[in-house]
Amino acid sequence: MRVRVDRERCCGSGNCVLAAPEVFDQDDADGLVLLRRAEVPPELADGVRRAVDLCPAGALGLR
Repeated sequence: MRVRVDRERCCGSGNCVLAAPEVFDQDDADGLVLLRRAEVPPELADGVRRAVDLCPAGALGLR
């Protein structure tokens, strides 16, 4: 599974970081999403799916 982020759509809610902190982070300067790893290992897949579902801006997606 691969995850993609669209920083232009990100509103900085931080739901992704709470759901999958091993995969997502927030930029200290602007609070927008940072992708820590694009390739998601199977053991983190549920948290990443939850992050995608919880993103209010639709800035996250799966491939």
